[in-house]
Amino acid sequence: MVAYLVLEMQKSLPNSVTIVTDWIGAAYVLTILGAFLADAYLGRFKTIVTFSCIYAVGMVMLTLSASIDRLRPPPCKAKPCTKATDGQSVFLYAALSLIALGTGGIKPCVSSFGADQFDEADEKEALKKYAFFNWFFFAINMGALLAITVLVYVQDKFGWELGFGIPAGAIILSIIIIVVGVPYYRYQKPMGSPFTRFLQVFVAALRNHFRGVDVNRQDDLYEVRTKESDIIGARKLTHTSQYRFLDKAAVITDPLCDKTNRWRLCTVTQVEELKFFIRILPVWASTVALSISFAQFSTFFVSQASIMDRNLGPNLQIPSGSAPIFGAVNALVLVPLYEKFIIPTLRRRTGHHRGITSLQRMGVGLFVSIFATTSAAIVERKRRDDPTLPAVSVFWLGPQFFLIGSAEVFTYVGQLEFFYDEATDGTRSISSAMFLSEIGIGSWLSTAIVKIIGRFTGGEERGWLRNDLNKSKLDYFYWILTLINGVNFVVYVLVAWSYKGRGKASNSVSDDVVFDDYGDSRRGGRDGDLTMIEL
Repeated sequence: MVAYLVLEMQKSLPNSVTIVTDWIGAAYVLTILGAFLADAYLGRFKTIVTFSCIYAVGMVMLTLSASIDRLRPPPCKAKPCTKATDGQSVFLYAALSLIALGTGGIKPCVSSFGADQFDEADEKEALKKYAFFNWFFFAINMGALLAITVLVYVQDKFGWELGFGIPAGAIILSIIIIVVGVPYYRYQKPMGSPFTRFLQVFVAALRNHFRGVDVNRQDDLYEVRTKESDIIGARKLTHTSQYRFLDKAAVITDPLCDKTNRWRLCTVTQVEELKFFIRILPVWASTVALSISFAQFSTFFVSQASIMDRNLGPNLQIPSGSAPIFGAVNALVLVPLYEKFIIPTLRRRTGHHRGITSLQRMGVGLFVSIFATTSAAIVERKRRDDPTLPAVSVFWLGPQFFLIGSAEVFTYVGQLEFFYDEATDGTRSISSAMFLSEIGIGSWLSTAIVKIIGRFTGGEERGWLRNDLNKSKLDYFYWILTLINGVNFVVYVLVAWSYKGRGKASNSVSDDVVFDDYGDSRRGGRDGDLTMIEL
């Protein structure tokens, strides 16, 4: 709805597109802040409730901005239109900023908090956890479907006041509903700042490196002797052979040193937590390109729809803001089919409990994205060159919406599974924020690409991306995205092929030898999910 508002208000098409992508980028990059607060201080539940309240305040302010004459410019009846005053602009941007901040706190915690409700030690509940990710995505698209149909229709017929008032009321109701469930939830306690722990590992490793310390044996590495790790509430992690330089942070150089000073001596678990974070970075970076393409879902795709034939009969016309319905409906159909039919079929053939791995699922989505932007380029060329403009039906946009929606179903849910499973106990929210930040970074990259193309092709008057789409070369822009998606897919395959997950990167259990609090070496073993023998 916010994206639709900006596209409706702006006179310049390229400018409106970049404003939307910049705002979306800010909202999703702020997920890192929300995740940090959840993992370090508040916990996921308190973070969800706190930032939901911030989001609700922003929605109420946005509703007031659209409802009260003093908070908005007068209706534009003749050009030039009256501009908004500085006070009106500040109020509007304050509302949008609060909504972006609220989004940043809610999104990285909701999926992780939902998955926390399933006991990983219970095989049946563990399978239900993976089904939860699919149905979670299904629920998101159900909400999107209502937004781009019912709410867009309400906005067109009754105005922005009611169009924003309904979601404002809905977010307030959702806060009440989630609070009612307080007695029934499973909670994970905040475990301190993971970024502080990461920095401590770097500092300790560099300190020992410059002192000439080498890791000759795993016997040299330090771990606490308690049942759980030194990170409160987190399980111990098995030592892995990757990034051995960081192991220097866990080497005891002085038996009499203060073993509680983590700036000088870290535990194996703390080192492995950082290794996990470094290990997923290539996977994270090689899936950003899809977010660049997905940014067009609510910008150029909608702009195309606005100048195409949207009539469903003599008295019914599809609002341009409802064009993304093709993608939302696709997700609502594909998720149940995938969960109920495709997974059981693949499971019988592969033996994997989810049919295919999370990395394979993401790969399918990235591969499909190539065809999505290819379809967009072909359809745009046909639309622009058709002599009967605007007689080209909006349904010609169906394939690109369908394909980009399919790519999202596979990649988005695959990322949910991957980043949650690979995360350590103390980094679950941060891990979820990692893949959500991709959407924000992808939106910013989309903004950058639009500006670069505008600068090198002649700007808004003579370039590829003009104010008038009928005179633009938008199909060239889509072909550039296709090339980016193709190259990105090749890079992703190489990254996924070489990726070593927490299981593959670990040494065999019998080889895990670490120091306890007294400097005595002990040989490790497994106790459920624990990886060090309890002394």
